[in-house]
Amino acid sequence: MPTMTAAQQREQAKHEFDAFLADCPSRVVLERISDKWVTLVMASLSDGPRRFSELSRRLAGVSQKMLTQTLRTLERDGLVSRTVTASVPVRVDYELTDLGHSLQDPIKLLKAWAEDHVPDVREAQERYDAAHDAGKNS
Repeated sequence: MPTMTAAQQREQAKHEFDAFLADCPSRVVLERISDKWVTLVMASLSDGPRRFSELSRRLAGVSQKMLTQTLRTLERDGLVSRTVTASVPVRVDYELTDLGHSLQDPIKLLKAWAEDHVPDVREAQERYDAAHDAGKNS
């Protein structure tokens, strides 16, 4: 096998991690970070460490099971760290890792965009529904 230059290795890596390709591993990462609960947990941890109960209270509608699964997945992916402090009762804190912090700007922008554009999306949905309902009645 011939030796590749650094530029050739970068070029090869670009092709290996092309999210438009069906078998690209980056699709797993995109799927993970596009999950509603992942985005909300990451945004919630942007202000610093939080306990499970704090996250649960802050994220209205999340079940204990879903929050546990989300935190475990984020920990496995290296985005969140879990710190257990021996006390009575045991204290468990979750916080972003350096890798998790590197994702904060895109997540904050996505969250802000969603919050800012809810009226626009609802209006578009109403127009779409009205146009498609009118077509059914013809």
